[in-house]
Amino acid sequence: MERIITEPAQKILCMSKAKFTTIGASRSLMSSMEVAINNMIQEIKKPVDPEINGSARKAELQSIKQTATDCKELIIERQRLGQMVKDLETSGEISEAKDYSGGFAERFSK
Repeated sequence: MERIITEPAQKILCMSKAKFTTIGASRSLMSSMEVAINNMIQEIKKPVDPEINGSARKAELQSIKQTATDCKELIIERQRLGQMVKDLETSGEISEAKDYSGGFAERFSK
């Protein structure tokens, strides 16, 4: 009996046949993060409509602040991912003992 595979399932099967690498996936994610960061920055740059007042203005400003905070967190995560890729390139593995939670200053401040 012949098994019929639908088109989405075929795409998944084809993708799984391609060689997956952690470095490749990490670089791809970093590239996508760059696009997201740039989109967020462009969103923050948009001026607040001077016509709105009261709670609508407050909500708009809160939204801008939240976008800025999310963007900052994404930048930090991208930095950690970049360090992880660097470690993978030099040693070929991700060490469990590595802490990717801080940047250069945070690691040497102790």
